Amino acid sequence: MPELPEVETVRRGLEPVLVGNAFARVEQRRLDLRFRLPERFGERLTGRTIEGLDRRAKYLLARLDDGEVLIMHLGMTGRFAIDKAIGAKTAPGDFVHGQSPAAEFGFPKHEHIVFHLLDGSAVRYSDVRRFGVMDLAPATELDRHALFKGLGIEPLGGDLTPYWLARTLNGKTTPIKAALLDQRLIAGLGNIYVCEALHRAGLSPTRRAGSIATKTGRPNEKTAALVTSITSVLRDAIRAGGSSLRDYRHTDGRLGRFQHRFRTYGRDGERCKTPACDGTIGRIAQGGRSTFYCPICQK
Repeated sequence: MPELPEVETVRRGLEPVLVGNAFARVEQRRLDLRFRLPERFGERLTGRTIEGLDRRAKYLLARLDDGEVLIMHLGMTGRFAIDKAIGAKTAPGDFVHGQSPAAEFGFPKHEHIVFHLLDGSAVRYSDVRRFGVMDLAPATELDRHALFKGLGIEPLGGDLTPYWLARTLNGKTTPIKAALLDQRLIAGLGNIYVCEALHRAGLSPTRRAGSIATKTGRPNEKTAALVTSITSVLRDAIRAGGSSLRDYRHTDGRLGRFQHRFRTYGRDGERCKTPACDGTIGRIAQGGRSTFYCPICQK
């Protein structure tokens, strides 16, 4: 499943095409994705201008001029591709260009929704397994929406500090990896980047979550190292365009590059990349997911 860096990369690819543009018409080729699409979905979007495109956890939020928000989640295999308007100007660095590589993406068989925009461009959504989500909700009720109610802080929003993490994890006996994957605490972290962050911080995924803070719930060097590792690995991954393992691509079809910089994920049996460490990356199961770590330098 695409994690925070992949969703943020997609957001940055869609933003220059969507924001300030309007939906001219919507092709809806089925009634549902993971859940049933909203009633009158295309009708409610047609004519609406997109005023902003934000991200909350792994969700994309298109803010519309009528006060509603188009909520989008890629699920396991969701992809957006963009057809630029003929003659439209493309600024250097834009993710979007030319025509979407329809044949390569498997369109139109799994292409379920096409957003035709006022400037002649189109945003095409395909999803082989149909685990994606699209919904409409008033912006004023977003925090109470079932998809967002109870979500934790954003790891890159400034709220993730050593003091917050120490207070939050103080006394918790669950493994640190499980705590970091709890979306009620930190929203958007997934298996790949938690494995990578724990390795950067030198912390074992099996250690008690509360052990990275003092007994009184104050931060120590472990807390600070983990906060730094979480934020740095996410920012590095966003700069690399995310990680492409199976289905994830940019909006222009390019693959992400961060998978070439993995220190642990998917590297079981290979040598640890920590300087002066002669350990071998191991693999264990935690909570039904594979955990990759170095048993020598992660304590």
